[in-house]
Amino acid sequence: MSLHRADSLGGRAAVVGIGATEFSKDSGRSELKLAVEAVRAAIEDAGLSPADVDGMVTFTMDTNPEITVAQAAGIGELSFFSRVHYGGGAACATVQQAALAVAAGVAEVVVCYRAFNERSGRRFGSGVRQREPSAEGAALGWNLPFGLLTPASWVAMTARRYLHTHGLTPEAFGQVAVAGRRHAARNPAAYFHGRPITLDDHASSRWIVEPLRLLDCCQETDGGQALVVTSVERARYLPRPPAVVLAAAQGAGRAQEQMTSYYRDDLTGLPEMGVVARQLWRTSGLGPGDIDVGILYDHFTPYVLMQLEEFGFCGRGEAAEFVAADALPLNTHGGQLGEAYLHGMNGIAEAVRQLRGTSVNQTAGAARALVTAGTGVPTSALILGADG
Repeated sequence: MSLHRADSLGGRAAVVGIGATEFSKDSGRSELKLAVEAVRAAIEDAGLSPADVDGMVTFTMDTNPEITVAQAAGIGELSFFSRVHYGGGAACATVQQAALAVAAGVAEVVVCYRAFNERSGRRFGSGVRQREPSAEGAALGWNLPFGLLTPASWVAMTARRYLHTHGLTPEAFGQVAVAGRRHAARNPAAYFHGRPITLDDHASSRWIVEPLRLLDCCQETDGGQALVVTSVERARYLPRPPAVVLAAAQGAGRAQEQMTSYYRDDLTGLPEMGVVARQLWRTSGLGPGDIDVGILYDHFTPYVLMQLEEFGFCGRGEAAEFVAADALPLNTHGGQLGEAYLHGMNGIAEAVRQLRGTSVNQTAGAARALVTAGTGVPTSALILGADG
């Protein structure tokens, strides 16, 4: 059973630095070098030095050990290091872990990072090829023999049910793709800078797994992204406006599996994100109407619609109309569909830019941003706010 009360983490830590490499399809360098470049850039952006860092957090699915990155980046002793499981679902939880460490006094300055050659090296979109024996592998074993071999195929099952239940067509998903690419087109850091799309472009893109088309699927990217987290008190003495962690949460739903939770009573929602949403609203005291910018994990377009509905921005089956009406600035960096696929870490960076007032697609007066992590898996999310 998930929590039924607000937690006490909100307002005790802030993101004070962001740094990234370029986003490409062939970085030409190791994942370790990408991680170090991003980490050093984030520390510099925060107005700190490597010697100030005493904590590090990353994903379990990472080839760059915390101690190796620390050594290569010139960071000294560590008093805290942590890894979060479930791929993209870990993104916002890295900040939660860092904030918990800072709030508890276990560490003072924590760097969260993610780096991979996900296009030129291992490609997650290629599907399951070889796995060590595990409980997760056993769960996938119920689906692989029937051709459900890739993330797109796993999501397509749920997407088809969503369309059927709500009487929609795949054009509903196109609204998300068009919005993301519109923002990416104005973002010089985005892979699809200068290349917006239309609903007709979406509808004419090739099928990947029906009802998902090519433009419903995120990119595969080489690159690195890092974030620096410290206390709100210390943040106020640093050069950049802090993005205060107003609330942070993780969530796993009942009968949760990793991407293949097909035995639930209802396949048209994301119960794990519902767990997260309830906790964020409880802890922050906010609601959908208080959010100025939404940075929602968009590895596949259908799950953006379901997230909007889980958070209560609109009713069930109404999210496509909500996106089409531009009712909430959404994925203003271009998202993983348009900017880069960095397992959601680049989305957190965009939320920070929005609160600083430095986004290339700036939302006027942005004071609160919702950021979510990977969906279809145990997940996490943040509400970040401007200080004061």
